[in-house]
Amino acid sequence: MAAKPESGEKLIASNKKALHDYFVVQKFEAGLMLTGTEVKSLRDGKANLKDAYVIFKNDEAFLFGAHISPYSHGNIENHDPERTRKLLLHRREIDKLRAQTTEKGMSVVPLRLYFKGSRVKTEIAVVRGKKQYDKRETEKKREADREAAAAMKTRR
Repeated sequence: MAAKPESGEKLIASNKKALHDYFVVQKFEAGLMLTGTEVKSLRDGKANLKDAYVIFKNDEAFLFGAHISPYSHGNIENHDPERTRKLLLHRREIDKLRAQTTEKGMSVVPLRLYFKGSRVKTEIAVVRGKKQYDKRETEKKREADREAAAAMKTRR
């Protein structure tokens, strides 16, 4: 049996709130246009995607609301933590995302931020909002799965 090749991905930040509040319809991988101090800060793991989302302007996609803390050893040239960052996507992908977000209740949010090799990538997803009862159902299912796993573990 051959060993599974490593993906070479190092997780920086994930957006657990998005998975709680939305149904994921489709996922995409996008690059990020960053400054040097942002990359150094990300290597320290100082990022937050909690309230981030994707906006479209002039046939380009931008990550809005993502917080990357200023680099601790930075100088006056340090970056703004809340600045809007350009997403690097192909034209077809941008057109597809924009078309899907025109539907009612659909939006695009980042799910996780990670290093792939030496590049910073973000996994973005087209999502549909959950109603309150959907969130409760998801929580009940997760709790039932957790209890079943615990029962199987104690049985052994």
